[in-house]
Amino acid sequence: MKRFNYQIILSFLGLTSMVNGAFMLLVFPFSFYYQEAEKFSILTAGVITIVFGFFLWFYNRNAPKNLQKKDGYLIVTFGWLILSLTGTLPYLLSGAIPDFTNAFFETISGYSTTGSTILTDIESTPKGILFWRSATHWIGGMGIIVLTIAILPLLGIGGMQLFMAEAPGPSADKMHPRITETAKRLWFIYVTLTVAEFLLLKIAGMNWFDALNHSMATMSTGGFSTKNDSLAYWNAFPMIQYIVIFFMFIAGTNFIMSYFAFKGKWQKIINNEEFKWYLFGVLSITLLITVLIINFQDATLHTSINHPEVWGSTESAFRHAAFQVISITTTTGFITADYTMWSSFAAMVIFALFFVGGSAGSTSGGVKIVRHIIMIKNSLLEFKKLLHPSAIIPVRYGGKSVKQEIVFNILSFFVLYMLIFIVSSVIFTFMGLDFSSALGTSASSLGNIGPAIGSVGPVNNFAHLSISAKWFSSFLMLIGRLELFTVLILLTPFFWKKN
Repeated sequence: MKRFNYQIILSFLGLTSMVNGAFMLLVFPFSFYYQEAEKFSILTAGVITIVFGFFLWFYNRNAPKNLQKKDGYLIVTFGWLILSLTGTLPYLLSGAIPDFTNAFFETISGYSTTGSTILTDIESTPKGILFWRSATHWIGGMGIIVLTIAILPLLGIGGMQLFMAEAPGPSADKMHPRITETAKRLWFIYVTLTVAEFLLLKIAGMNWFDALNHSMATMSTGGFSTKNDSLAYWNAFPMIQYIVIFFMFIAGTNFIMSYFAFKGKWQKIINNEEFKWYLFGVLSITLLITVLIINFQDATLHTSINHPEVWGSTESAFRHAAFQVISITTTTGFITADYTMWSSFAAMVIFALFFVGGSAGSTSGGVKIVRHIIMIKNSLLEFKKLLHPSAIIPVRYGGKSVKQEIVFNILSFFVLYMLIFIVSSVIFTFMGLDFSSALGTSASSLGNIGPAIGSVGPVNNFAHLSISAKWFSSFLMLIGRLELFTVLILLTPFFWKKN
């Protein structure tokens, strides 16, 4: 018996490449509208990507349709690599980012919705390229894999293995028994929310191009902006920032909750345990940071980058606190201020949020809130078990008992996550970064966050990293986006053995 169905893997990668190329062609009209010299480079990139994908798919289209779980892991991981490799073409062919290492870093930062950038002058970058940059966020946000699941049944392939490998969080909460319908509904919600934010941002004062790019980056929790100062560029437009705050919060919520909201099932949202922790956590930390900003306003007078405002007002303090807390928690990475200047305690609270993440089933990266809930509950139960060693006390979540293997999986994930963070930080110091910059780069890349601390803080970028540091950071972005196990299992010898 074959260990892998290589033909169906190549066929799927070809299909992924064709979809990616189609998105590149959608970028062409933007570049053409602005009469940019790069327009034909973008068009060429799209054609090359589609042709490459077509040949991969065409010569493997008659492959046996049995898809095993191992095949799913390979398709998800290599699918993301194919996206990132072909996604460099618009940058390379246009000359916007002529260096392959930088182009790959920017591309995988987009698809992984990290938002780290090597661009030093974003506003001078051609608009067609900026739109492609935002499009990589939007594609990666929900996942090209989930999108293509809706196509798989047409080819006679079941998609459950892929959804389980791609879906964020410890489990995939099904909205519908058929995975195809789930994928379609997820994408409907995703598109609808993106359009809604676009319209609101346009009404609030953004031009249509900035509104479209920022709505794509918000719903994907990506963080790429069209401005050098990110959302601080609109510090004089509080309504724009409040709109982004709201949609960042929605994007960090389990999309199942958005589905329930569309259906008017508000009670299910209110009773959802993860949502309650998410809402309470964001509100409480926002209030804490607000108080810190007001009390340390002398140290924060010049922290809104190049667009200063009166920091003494309670509204301003609350808005910037809420913005940064939600931006980091949801791993979006937009900024309105240099939070590293909000006193050491405030900066440390913000850095702690790097290890929280949004809800499971959202486009956020990071550990995810549900994992923290279950770990906390399991730890508290250990105290009870010390007093009652013979008692069988299961961890309960959402009113139901959590299987022991799920608890073990979550504990393993967290231990592995922190181990990778620590080892990666040490590696980055070996590559020349100072202590705080190494911690920030490691946490930001693994958590798909974007801005960090040190030399990669909110007012800096990642252009100064060495070539080796950029490639290692790219690897961390990939494994962070695909929930560690999906990629790391490929590095184990038993994965490649015959069953």
